[in-house]
Amino acid sequence: MIRVLIVDDHPIVRDGLRGVFAGDPDFEVAGEAANGAEALALADAADVVLMDLRMPEMSGVEAITRLRETHPGVRVLVLTTFDTDSDVLPAIEAGATGYLLKDAPREELIRAVRAAHRGESVLSPSVAGRLMGRVRGPSPGTLSKREREVLALVADGTTNREVARRLFVSEATIKTHLLHIYDKLGVRDRAAAVAKAYERGLLP
Repeated sequence: MIRVLIVDDHPIVRDGLRGVFAGDPDFEVAGEAANGAEALALADAADVVLMDLRMPEMSGVEAITRLRETHPGVRVLVLTTFDTDSDVLPAIEAGATGYLLKDAPREELIRAVRAAHRGESVLSPSVAGRLMGRVRGPSPGTLSKREREVLALVADGTTNREVARRLFVSEATIKTHLLHIYDKLGVRDRAAAVAKAYERGLLP
């Protein structure tokens, strides 16, 4: 029997997931948690954790990281509505065994939990496509010379208009460079881009 821990901050979602496994003798719902902290407290009773990502108190990614340290034998299958690079990559890097979206059919979810229990990686088609795109495309974090120049000026607190003036280009061009930088670094704003660039040694 596979013991499943359901982690999601929405009670209706938890109810629905409990119903998916309730009628199958191969599964036991070992518990429910509304955030990552509660999940850690209940992890002893679980074989597979169904983990949402965006939750209060402790996010799914932080919980996955902690579970990997404290319960290395427990498999974590992310089940969320988000499939952006900034959601997928941190979850996989933190140690998630698989990544599914909440619109997955019941049969697919059941198969995914069985596979995760065996230690097999399970990815929804859209997530697999994103990861393949990363593999086939430029290495994550690889910035062009001009993108590094733009990011260095941004790190100094320079506005888009001032960056454009210094580099003799339009402000629209700078905004385009920033969007490319955000995509390559898997972030959503200037501050996160600067922090990630320093973390990866992309800025002096």
